[in-house]
Amino acid sequence: MKERFYVYILFSITDQKFYTGFTTDLRERLQQHARGEVPSTKLRRPFQLIHYEYFINLEDAKAREVFLKSGFGRNQLKQALKRTMGELL
Repeated sequence: MKERFYVYILFSITDQKFYTGFTTDLRERLQQHARGEVPSTKLRRPFQLIHYEYFINLEDAKAREVFLKSGFGRNQLKQALKRTMGELL
């Protein structure tokens, strides 16, 4: 079976900001965030998973993560998820 690559977006209930990440095991990574095992998000818990994308190519997944972390990518994401964000706020 081919390896899977995920780019995911979490919404912090605490500071109401996005966290964009990359993993090969989405379920385990979300559990790590929830348990406070990820240093960059430990103090920003709890989180809501609001979006993820699945890739079969590592380079495509990494490029997408970099794009979503850019200013243009964040703005595009906010626009695409504006109804979702309205439900969370």
